[in-house]
Amino acid sequence: MERWKQLIPDSIAGKYEFYNFNSALEILTQSYPDEFAEIVHTLEEFEIDVNDIVEKGGNESNIPKKLNELLRPLDWKEIEISGDLIVRLLEGKKRKEIHKEFALKEFISGHKIDYVKGNVAIDMEWNSKDQTFDRDLYAFRTFYECGVITCGVIITRSESMNDIFSALGGEVKKKYGASTTWMGKLLPRIHARRHGGCPLLVVGLTPGTVSDWKDELSC
Repeated sequence: MERWKQLIPDSIAGKYEFYNFNSALEILTQSYPDEFAEIVHTLEEFEIDVNDIVEKGGNESNIPKKLNELLRPLDWKEIEISGDLIVRLLEGKKRKEIHKEFALKEFISGHKIDYVKGNVAIDMEWNSKDQTFDRDLYAFRTFYECGVITCGVIITRSESMNDIFSALGGEVKKKYGASTTWMGKLLPRIHARRHGGCPLLVVGLTPGTVSDWKDELSC
């Protein structure tokens, strides 16, 4: 077992799958124990049911709303980053004289993360178009490079959820197609460094998060 996996509490280890990039889990547990405790508690309490899966709608479905209901009361806020870039052209041998100075307005604009608290950020993608991951990873990268966050958590669905989708019928399986947001579309983007090196803990929703699935199978 990789050593970082020992940092995952037993209460969530079997309910989710985890991937640890750039020592995100070590940073969370050692530098942000309070935020990590809230993340663990949220993952312990979070669950979905079959009705959530079959309902119409993408990332505006009831599933992200359930995460929202757990995190907002703990003061995790949606944050958008914006900033101008001040450009200075320097002259002279010691480059201390300002030849020209100007600002590039809104050099950073429009990037937001759903849940930010202190130096930690969390985002969830349940069933959007897979290009949404590019937006999310660029947002994490921007927040990280600007010194706003130190690490982040991305929650999405595991490939193992496909077993449930198939069992629920063709329409459900089609709804959660290969070109939507799931682990198989996220990990290659992270391996390609689209997150810019921002430490990320990736959490995959497995059938263990579906509270009534065992009952559904027995019907």
